[in-house]
Amino acid sequence: MMNSAAERTVFVVDDDDAARDSLVVLLKSDGLSASPFASASDFLSTFDAQSRGCIVSDLRMPGMDGIELIRALKGLGSALPVIVITGHADVSRAVDAMKAGASDFIEKPFESELILRVVRACMEENDAAVDAGAAKSRVLRRLESLTARERQVLDLIVAGDSNKMIAAKLEISPRTVEIYRANVMSKMRADSLSDLIRSTITAGAA
Repeated sequence: MMNSAAERTVFVVDDDDAARDSLVVLLKSDGLSASPFASASDFLSTFDAQSRGCIVSDLRMPGMDGIELIRALKGLGSALPVIVITGHADVSRAVDAMKAGASDFIEKPFESELILRVVRACMEENDAAVDAGAAKSRVLRRLESLTARERQVLDLIVAGDSNKMIAAKLEISPRTVEIYRANVMSKMRADSLSDLIRSTITAGAA
């Protein structure tokens, strides 16, 4: 189930007090939860990998800059999208930030509507990533419930083998293959062959 906006947070990381405060006020005025940090290290010291939402970070900051923050977050396995705020002269650095994994960059001065639109898009991106991760975890847990023989049958099904071919390869009867196949469909909670194959491939298990 998708979290509401109130359960998600926009983490604002900027060493400029005025810029940070005004952005937090703007985000809150649009009904978003916003949490300010004066430096990347301050943010990382309280970072929770389970956080939902997105990060808006200034590109140029003393100590750890926006690009270093993105790299640190990737090292922590964070799925939070990062939007970097840049000056006009920083376009090449913004490109570097995108290469490092930033979701988007916005040049100063920016329109309120633009930053809000980009933040909401990143919120949706984070929801999709978290939902996809949860779906993958469910499939992997179901795979773990299969016996060794059921897993063999599943692998051959995904490879495109018919029951008769599976029976020959595993040296069991086609009827036994049907029983294993029914068990696999049940344990994987697949409604159809395509559903079974798609979920297995999506989970990276094929």
